[in-house]
Amino acid sequence: MTTVSLSSFAIVLGLILAAPAVFGLTSPDKFRAVMRGFPRSNAWGYFLMLLGTAWFVHNVNQEQVADFQHYKGYLLSFFAGVGIASCIFVRDFLAVRGAAVVMLLLAKWMVDTGRPLLGESAWVLLWQTWAYVFVVAGIWLTISPWRLRDLINWATENERRIKATCGARLAFCLLIVLLGATVFRTAQASGN
Repeated sequence: MTTVSLSSFAIVLGLILAAPAVFGLTSPDKFRAVMRGFPRSNAWGYFLMLLGTAWFVHNVNQEQVADFQHYKGYLLSFFAGVGIASCIFVRDFLAVRGAAVVMLLLAKWMVDTGRPLLGESAWVLLWQTWAYVFVVAGIWLTISPWRLRDLINWATENERRIKATCGARLAFCLLIVLLGATVFRTAQASGN
């Protein structure tokens, strides 16, 4: 994986994940319609599953485990085939399954980026914990993707609930952006 600073990663990821929260706060009815359509969206499903497949194949290709060098080409083809076949044969809740794969890969990247700075600031532990929340969510949604539909239906039941959940997400994302701009930047400077 390309080396990226924890500070930059936190700022960018925080802003990207804050965008849906802002949308939910400013247009709750449109947000409800978009979110309720997501779990069974084929367009999002194809995009996320193919993104996850390409990302995973890239990660496997970067590995230098000697035991698998002779089989690496076969493994890469197999994994790419599984990802593409999922888009064809497992289209039910494909968007949720694709999001779960992307969450797992994002969590790996988050842990790898934050690990070197764990001793520099206790706030890095929040970043690492968030990554493990993605791991648990990714595993859970892979096993039972309909749970995201149920969670979305609950979270978008009424405007008050939409604003509460989006407000909480926005507050957390802004905390991550603030940490990226201050604490993580300072931790990186002292760690170098």
